[in-house]
Amino acid sequence: MMAIPRAARVYIGCALLGAAGCVLFTLSPGAQTPWGTVALLAALYAGCELPGRCPLLGRALGGSVPLGAGSFFPVLLASALLLPPSAAALTALPGALLSRVEQRPAGVRRLWRAGQLVLAVWTASLVAAVLSCDDVLGHGTHTPDFPYVLLPAGASALTFCLVLTALDGGIRTTAEGLAPGTAWRGLFVRALAPHAVHGLAGLMMAVLWRSTYGPVAALFVLLPMYISCWIFAQYHRERAAHQATIRALVQAVDIKDKYTRGHSERVGRASVLIARELGMAEERLEILRFAGILHDVGKLGVPTRVLTKDGPLTPEERRIIELHPEYGHEMVRGIGFLGEARAAILHHHEKMDGSGYPYGLRGAQIPEFARVVAVADAFDAMTSTRCYSRARPVGTAVAELERCAGTHFDPRMVRALVRALDLHGWQTAVTADEPPLPAAGVPPARSAGAGDPPDPVRNSGAGDAPDPVPPAPAHVRAPRADAVPSAAARARGAAARRAGPSAPKAHVPPGGRA
Repeated sequence: MMAIPRAARVYIGCALLGAAGCVLFTLSPGAQTPWGTVALLAALYAGCELPGRCPLLGRALGGSVPLGAGSFFPVLLASALLLPPSAAALTALPGALLSRVEQRPAGVRRLWRAGQLVLAVWTASLVAAVLSCDDVLGHGTHTPDFPYVLLPAGASALTFCLVLTALDGGIRTTAEGLAPGTAWRGLFVRALAPHAVHGLAGLMMAVLWRSTYGPVAALFVLLPMYISCWIFAQYHRERAAHQATIRALVQAVDIKDKYTRGHSERVGRASVLIARELGMAEERLEILRFAGILHDVGKLGVPTRVLTKDGPLTPEERRIIELHPEYGHEMVRGIGFLGEARAAILHHHEKMDGSGYPYGLRGAQIPEFARVVAVADAFDAMTSTRCYSRARPVGTAVAELERCAGTHFDPRMVRALVRALDLHGWQTAVTADEPPLPAAGVPPARSAGAGDPPDPVRNSGAGDAPDPVPPAPAHVRAPRADAVPSAAARARGAAARRAGPSAPKAHVPPGGRA
């Protein structure tokens, strides 16, 4: 308990005292507790929670068990409809104490969860009793009184949801120090729909439990619920694996090019802001965010001495750094879930007038995701404070984007970013590990154009041995058919690389980075 704030300890203690008062009434002489039903429902709920706690059962289920809060609430809501309040509350206790806890202190978290569920089930059962649920639920050959039984069942599920979210908000306030408005904001709205589904399943369980078929029939409701939760857990497991893959790639880029740390995440965030203003489908937003986060992953194939060179780049070094979109595409081409993001990684340095690289695509030839990421990339590069230059104000960066719209950037994407900034604003941050230089020692912002945002420039040390400059691998020059431009576009790109940077001088500073 030492790591828990005092206010949280008091709050948890009060919840546990309240829960103890709820269940102790079952031991009183006149309680008439139906111990057989209590034991069956308590064992059923505990059995559902057990696979998450037992490594052997977890491995038998392929390592994916439904651990999300609420996976087995139909059992508790059925208890609230079938039993008196104190007896119903008791059914939640064994399963809550057996539930798996990911964070420490595990013991305190289990006690808190037990107290929370006991209070929620007791209150839900009390509401059901007040609304005469026992009379309309039916028993044996007496069928339930539909649709009137929906009223106590719905009220019970709603009460259960209210109590849980109220207690959750309280613990967030006392344990995490959040303001009450922030702690409770959105909790009930997000929980309402899932609890309504759990309430319906709990009503079906209760009806079958009271029918002539008995408790065994009720399991036919729980089984599909458990299977659906298991499938949902599989989905989250796969999603977590995707996120881990992305994090590993981004961390590798950050380690190599540490002076732009955080840039990738901000580009992903800005890309999503643009996409929402454009009205893109929700399922595409996550892929676009991946595209923004991974747009510079190809810098892993660029020698460190080129990325961190202090001073102008030679034409040869510029040609090397301009390979990073192709290196990045080659790195991610086998990651199927990235989808459209792969084309964005390859083409995010193309420009609307065809002067970009690697293939000199122009206008609508450039994939939509690439046009979005290009604007987000340039905006964050201009508004980020680096170790060698001061960040530009957001207004200045927007003006530069608007000036280059139509030549470097898609005007539609620029307008969408401007609208998003008006609505949501933008939080800039220092991306270097070191604090920014004092005002007297910070050189003025370079005249880099928005189409060529500067990369970090930092002396790597006089004694550092230069990295070898690798030639462009042949397989990198031949991306898959889903991202291969036309022969004419490839010819234009090759000519542009032989001729050197083709952007106007005002937009490319000496030694400007790709």
